[in-house]
Amino acid sequence: MGVPEEIGVGLIGCGRAGMIHARNLVNKVPGARMEAVADVNEETAREAAGELGLSKWHTDYRDLLNDGRVGAVIVVAPTDLHCAIVKDSAAAGKHVFCEKPMAMNAAECGEMIGACDKAGVKLQIGFMRRFDRSFMEAKRLLDEGAIGDLVLIKSHTRGPSKPRPWMYELKKSNGILAEVNSHDIDAVRWFSGSDYRTLSAFGGNYRNPEVRESYPDYYDSVVMAGTMKNGVQYVIDGAAYVQYGYDSHVELVGTRGLLHVGGHRSDSVELTVPGEGTRTGFVKSWTVLFEDAYLREDIAFIQAIREDSQPLVTGLDGMMAVKAVEAGNASIAGQGILILQ
Repeated sequence: MGVPEEIGVGLIGCGRAGMIHARNLVNKVPGARMEAVADVNEETAREAAGELGLSKWHTDYRDLLNDGRVGAVIVVAPTDLHCAIVKDSAAAGKHVFCEKPMAMNAAECGEMIGACDKAGVKLQIGFMRRFDRSFMEAKRLLDEGAIGDLVLIKSHTRGPSKPRPWMYELKKSNGILAEVNSHDIDAVRWFSGSDYRTLSAFGGNYRNPEVRESYPDYYDSVVMAGTMKNGVQYVIDGAAYVQYGYDSHVELVGTRGLLHVGGHRSDSVELTVPGEGTRTGFVKSWTVLFEDAYLREDIAFIQAIREDSQPLVTGLDGMMAVKAVEAGNASIAGQGILILQ
C-alpha cells in the first residue's frame, strides 16, 4: 500500500505549542493536511478547530485515533499523559510526533519506543533547536573542526513567565530541568556527539516564595554540570519567571576557538538617548525565537513518513534527555554527583 498523496494529521492538545504545529500543517507543510483536533477542554478544542478551518474536534483523543483519515498525530498534551497517548496512537497505526519532554521517566520512554517499533510507525521528538538555522550552522562548523576539538558546552534557557500551578509539583512536571531545560540537555548531547557520563545539579526557589511551604522541592533556578562520555565538559543553567524576556544561548568552547549560538534581541534596532544610554528590544517568547525551527521540524516529520526514513530526532534522543532530567532531579534531592550508565 503506497503513501497517500497527503498525510492527514490530528492534533492532541491545543495549547500554544500545539497550535504552532497545527498552523504550520494547515498550509505550510508539503504533503500534509490538518484533519482534526482533540483537547479535554471542549471550548479550547472547538475554538482551535474553528481557527484552523476544521469541521472535526474531539474532547477524547481516542475518538480522533478512530478517524481513518488521520494518519499521523502531534502529541502536545501534559507530559504525564504522553506515554499512554503515544502507545494508543501507535496501536491505532498512527505515526507520532511527540513534544518534549518525551515522558516522565526513561521506563515510559522505552514503552513508547517499543510500541511504535512494534506498530511500524514513526516516532519523532520535538527538539526543534536541531532545526534552527543558527544551531544547524554551529553544528556544521563544529563538525568541520572550525574551533578545534570541543572542550566545553555552556547552555542556558531562561523563561519570563510565572510557572503554571501544575509545574510546582515535581511528580507532574519533573521540574524546570524537564520543562525549561530539556532543549539544553538535548543540545549538549547533540553538539558533543556523546552521552552523559557524570552529572551534578543544584536547584533553588528564588522567585516563587509563596509556594515554598506547599511545594518544598520546587525549584525555579537550576545549575547542572558534568562530563560527557567522550570527555567534553558541560554546564547547563535554567530559570523560570526571570521576567526580563526569553533568553536562550549556547557557547561551544574548543581547543582553538569559540562558537556562540543564540540571540535575545527582538530586532536590530538600538535606541540611544541622553541620560538613558542604549536600549534594545528583548525577545519575549520562544514562539518568536524558534518560529522557523518549528516549521522545519514539522516538514521533516511529514517527509520521514512519506520517504519511510528515520526521523532526525528519534525516541532514543528523547529518552536520553529524560534520563538526564531524572538524574538531575535525583542530584538536586541530595544524591550528589551521579554516574550515568
